[in-house]
Amino acid sequence: MNQAVTELCPVASLYALVRNPVSFAHGKGATMPRYVIERTYDVDEDEMPNVATRSKRIAIDHFPAIVWEHSHVVVDSDGTLKSFCVYDAPDEETVRQHAKMLGNHVVDHVYEIGGDVTPDDFPL
Repeated sequence: MNQAVTELCPVASLYALVRNPVSFAHGKGATMPRYVIERTYDVDEDEMPNVATRSKRIAIDHFPAIVWEHSHVVVDSDGTLKSFCVYDAPDEETVRQHAKMLGNHVVDHVYEIGGDVTPDDFPL
C-alpha cells in the first residue's frame, strides 16, 4: 500500500498492518494461517473443562497440524455459553473437521486472522 495513503488514512494504515499475517506452527518456522472460531455450546460451564480436555486430545490424536493458541469464553445475555478460539491450522476445513469430531457445540463462524494489533502499534 502506498505510504502516502497510509499516512493520510488511519484505516488504510490499520488495514496494511493487519494484512501481514505471520504465524509459526510448533516453532518450526513454517507459516500457517490462523483462525478465530466462534462457537456456541450445548453444555453448561461445569462441563467446559471436559470439553476442552477432549478438544486437546482430538487435536493431538487426529489433527496434529493444528495448534490451539487460546480461547475467550463468554456467557451471552440469554445465558448461552460461547467461545472465541484462536487456532493455527492448515485450512478452515481442518478446523471444521476438528469441531465436528469434538461435538457439544455449533461453529457459528470461522474467521481467518489477517494479523494482530495491540495498542502499542499506535503510539500517541
